[in-house]
Amino acid sequence: MLSRLRRYPDVEAVNLYAVDAADRLILDVAAESLAKAGSGHVAVIDDGYGALTLGAIAAHDLRDVRVHQDLLTGELALANNARAFGLADRYATHTLGRWLLADVKVVLMRLPRALSGLSEIADAIARYADPDVEVFAGARDKYLTPAMNEVLAESFASVQASRGRQKSRILLARQPRALGEPPYPVRKRIDELGLDVVAHGAAFSGPKLDIGTRFLLEHLRRMKPDARDAVDLGCGTGILAVTLAKARPHIAVIGTDQSAAAVDSARATAAANGVADRVTVLRDDAMSEIPDRSADLVVCNPPFHIGAAVHTGSAIKMFSETGRVLRPGGELWTVYNTHLNYRGVMESMVGRTEVVGRNRKFTVTRSVCGLHG
Repeated sequence: MLSRLRRYPDVEAVNLYAVDAADRLILDVAAESLAKAGSGHVAVIDDGYGALTLGAIAAHDLRDVRVHQDLLTGELALANNARAFGLADRYATHTLGRWLLADVKVVLMRLPRALSGLSEIADAIARYADPDVEVFAGARDKYLTPAMNEVLAESFASVQASRGRQKSRILLARQPRALGEPPYPVRKRIDELGLDVVAHGAAFSGPKLDIGTRFLLEHLRRMKPDARDAVDLGCGTGILAVTLAKARPHIAVIGTDQSAAAVDSARATAAANGVADRVTVLRDDAMSEIPDRSADLVVCNPPFHIGAAVHTGSAIKMFSETGRVLRPGGELWTVYNTHLNYRGVMESMVGRTEVVGRNRKFTVTRSVCGLHG
């Protein structure tokens, strides 16, 4: 079954996979514990495209599996795969917290790349799960770091690494520690913007100002001054959306991100800066819920990773949707790593594109919808 899983609606390509050796290793090492735990006592966190959830259900005839995925594309892919195999009624999705983890005896998870994301997850498991919980957290060897053991050890007294297999390994965490106040979300003042940023662990760049976003914000005044409706596409913690709203009292901004942590962070950032009435945040995949021809301005600091793979597919998908969402004459302002050379893609999918800024690492462009040179 695992070999037939798909990534859809996430980007699909020959070098991108819905299941890998780390998924299979987690399922194999956790098999005895899964069988012992039984239905109603298993949680899965950050399952890429359903391999852990559906693999555990199929192998052990489990029901009432609880699942949390930060990324919406993974959540939708799991749902599609579950329907294809007739297993959609065997699991339910939850936010990261008590409802996901209460009475859970086994947690299967893919290790996130961000240590702050791992820290928030580990704290939640130790805080809410059964005292005898076992956490099977895996990844490919090239993405494992000693710091991951240290982060897990902040929440668990026992952290052990498994033997490697097919360039993959798991960390087994047991014995939750007594914990104080939850460490997330965190809040930080960015003086240069006059902004308070709130961030959950898995949110990109945390409470800091990303250097690409900083460069894009240098051009804020030039971004379609008469815009009434704007979209911060891939909003992260909401810095672009909130800065726009604070600078322009008559603008309405929609922030979109497929990360649950980012959405919660951006909503909290908008509230912390008094603009929650004009900044709406959606958990959404590349503006799929935003109507055609409904925005005057889109701002974007696009990703160049899909999971752990360097791949431009997500950014291209975002540019394609921007051409649909912008009104004629509307503007897309983008910052990206110069070597990616997105300009030609934006020319074809949005409209005439000019470079308005470039430094040693980044390029900022302005694209005008419907105009072609």
